[in-house]
Amino acid sequence: MRYVFNSTGYEVYDTYIVRGENCYLYDEQGNKIIDFEAGVWSTVLGHSHPHINGVIYEQLQNIMHLGYQYKSRIVEEAAEKILGITSLPNGKCIFLSSGSEAVELVVQMAKRIMAKPLLLTMSGSYLSALGSASKKADNEWFSFDLSLCKGCTFVETCNPDCEILKKIPFDDIGGFVFEPGNTSGMAKLPPKGLIKNIVKRIKGQEGIIIANEVTTGIGRTGRWFGFEHYDIVPDMVAIGKGIGNGYPVSVAVLSSNIAKRVYGTGFVYAQSHQNDALGSAVALEVIKVLQQEQLINKSALLGEQFKRKLIEISNVSHLIQEVRGVGMMLVAEFNDTLGTEHLSGIHRNLFQSGFLVGSSWRANLLRFYPALTIREIDINDMLTCLTSLLVKEETRLSSNDER
Repeated sequence: MRYVFNSTGYEVYDTYIVRGENCYLYDEQGNKIIDFEAGVWSTVLGHSHPHINGVIYEQLQNIMHLGYQYKSRIVEEAAEKILGITSLPNGKCIFLSSGSEAVELVVQMAKRIMAKPLLLTMSGSYLSALGSASKKADNEWFSFDLSLCKGCTFVETCNPDCEILKKIPFDDIGGFVFEPGNTSGMAKLPPKGLIKNIVKRIKGQEGIIIANEVTTGIGRTGRWFGFEHYDIVPDMVAIGKGIGNGYPVSVAVLSSNIAKRVYGTGFVYAQSHQNDALGSAVALEVIKVLQQEQLINKSALLGEQFKRKLIEISNVSHLIQEVRGVGMMLVAEFNDTLGTEHLSGIHRNLFQSGFLVGSSWRANLLRFYPALTIREIDINDMLTCLTSLLVKEETRLSSNDER
């Protein structure tokens, strides 16, 4: 890019996108690209959803931005709706502009009322691009190494007296920031038994449970929120990405008890676009569309089919080491035989064939986080293309072995 500084670490293809519709992107030449990344895992309803566009236009005719000293009915209505889907009735919401802000805000609030100095999180969890949640300093955070549980035959039931669990300094833990499975786009889902034991222990000592649902929330995992897969109800929830369907809005959600305790400390936080009417209107409409079109249930079922087909490919191709994920949050991790250069080539060939999928060269994987509205035929077409590319790679590797 000539004038835009690229700080993301991702390669930028020499393709200008001019239009989006549902799961389809169109470049300047009119070529169609099927988006399996939903932007940055955000457009759960697809690009340019007519209901979302309509609400934005309607709200713009009224008011989009307010100051701190005014009330807005659309903000109140959106907050009530969000408290309903998070199972935190009578709680409080704060609308912000990004998921990182939402995570950092709930972390700041938790620290104000925690009785103990440390916050617990899982190794590999991406929490925020901002503040304490981004740095995770040793005097503020304890990261539990999930790899310690690898190979455990009791990983789902999880013995609360396990020696590995004893490595967590619970006497110093005041809260748990739980990301239910995204892990920086690697779709590593923590074992249910482990999480239940941790939550039970922390709640038993009056600690705070925070769910980072920036990526996993709003239907991405086949439920409203990732924490629902673990049968827990958090005290605080950070929501982003999908709640705006591409529009920059996020939400920090607090239980009524947590809100009262935070108020009691005199906590103050002010941001220019806090509780904006436009972002709130978008968030409210996203929830309404998901409910009206029953997209979460539909995506859960289609996600199961998608995963099953990826597993079928992995059973044939020796290049795929593991398929994992849930709902529309799936990855295929490749073994070292393929190598970064050739996996990158597969990724580029998919793009040139009209399929934009995610990738992580560090983790040797391809990622599939499409909109919940994606069609089965588009998934099948991409998988057919991927299968063909894998066959070519296997032929190449076989030829090299024969030399």
